Amino acid sequence: MIVLITGPSHTGKTLLAQKLLEKYKFPYLSIDHLKMGLIRSGYTHLTPEDDDALTDYLWPVVREIVKTAIENQQNLIVEGCYIPFDWAKDFEKAYLDQIRYYCLVMSEAYIKNHFASIKEYANVMEKRLDDQGCTLESILKDHAYFRECAQKHHLKVVLIDDKYDVDIDLE
Repeated sequence: MIVLITGPSHTGKTLLAQKLLEKYKFPYLSIDHLKMGLIRSGYTHLTPEDDDALTDYLWPVVREIVKTAIENQQNLIVEGCYIPFDWAKDFEKAYLDQIRYYCLVMSEAYIKNHFASIKEYANVMEKRLDDQGCTLESILKDHAYFRECAQKHHLKVVLIDDKYDVDIDLE
């Protein structure tokens, strides 16, 4: 089984992937690690701020990793914001039957009521060297965009609305 976890920055994608690794013993791939490896190695001139271009650049590689894992009957969790909303068009039905997709999104009310906590927990799984771009306005905008796009593409949204207690049952 392949589990795709996406959502905007500061949603807890990596934390959820780690929880699933511990619960189900499925390895996970952080697309951020792939991104930074390619950027730091000089294999791309893109920067961490080039979100749309990074999705176009990274998705073909991630897509083929997913196919390879399925072909080898391996479980894998893939997490990151660089999964396009039309991702399913890249897979035949036999592959799609093996993939579960989840888009984590916080509601506007949750963000407004818990913004300080969102900032506080930003480094719980990954150390962010510069998080100055994380503002209430940017988080509201990003989450609204992801929710709208996921709904437009009829994708599964995991809405964080009342409290942050995200868990996914894979059985």
